[in-house]
Amino acid sequence: MLIKIVGLHAPNAPRLRALLGPEHEVQALDAFPVAGPIAADVVITNSIAAGEAARLQCRLLHVPGAGWEQIACDALPAGTLVCNVHGHEVPIAEFTLHAVLEHCLALWQYPARLDAEAWAGAYAARSQHGEAHGRTIAILGFGHIGQEIARRARAFGMHVVAVTRSGRPAPAELAQESIAVAALDEVLPRVQVLAVCCPLDDSTRGLIGARQFALMPPDALLVNVARAVVGDEEALYEAGAQGRLGRAVLDVWYQYPKKGQAPVPPSRWPLHELPNVRGTPHISAITPALLDRRYGFMARNIERLQRGEPPENLIYRAP
Repeated sequence: MLIKIVGLHAPNAPRLRALLGPEHEVQALDAFPVAGPIAADVVITNSIAAGEAARLQCRLLHVPGAGWEQIACDALPAGTLVCNVHGHEVPIAEFTLHAVLEHCLALWQYPARLDAEAWAGAYAARSQHGEAHGRTIAILGFGHIGQEIARRARAFGMHVVAVTRSGRPAPAELAQESIAVAALDEVLPRVQVLAVCCPLDDSTRGLIGARQFALMPPDALLVNVARAVVGDEEALYEAGAQGRLGRAVLDVWYQYPKKGQAPVPPSRWPLHELPNVRGTPHISAITPALLDRRYGFMARNIERLQRGEPPENLIYRAP
């Protein structure tokens, strides 16, 4: 079988090649060709525009992650299968709980180096810090990531509110409360942590805006590990700049660098200048174990396709 890995994930072609063996040909492409058919048994990419999708000639389009909003599904030729892959929930959950603990403990207020010069002053100026235990965390999106966050939050004695479209009760061992997204505003005044890990679609774009930030306690923590635009960009900046939001930890952004284009800041607003914003460059999921899990899954799906079996994590079939 011919497999093409295109774009951001192309450097992982050797990893997939080693998993599949010599009977499969794995090609790495920096970008899709500008013209002509794009032919392969399997194409792996996290982004394909409508014009590229229309030229696709493959049986399976595999997204090497969970998010597939950058796949122009409507333009795919009839019969094309689209699958995604998870495996990122463990490191993202650990990242989120680290953000919670960092917020509660506020270790940044102490000297980076506790030597003889800093010791006396630091000891005399010791202040109380908070605890995660007993705090309420609302988890917006309760899929793979949300549930892993909940497991760790419960272990720290936090009160977990699962926020989903339906509001159906989450397993009791994961959440003490379950609410629909439509009721989010009702719980925000008593939420100390809002973890955003929902998919991006028309219903979630801009879901957390000025009203939601105004409802949250002034010392609340926002952690966004989903897509940046779930939070309104300007409203987030204003809430942070005006002290109406205690702290924000952002691992996802509004603008991303693109090869061959001029550098851009991660946000059109100077979020990076705010002392209560901690920004990381979309790294919450990136671990060696994540790549092992994801490429192992994709290799097994390719083998299933070769055997004529339906692939797992099928999210779309072009009509």
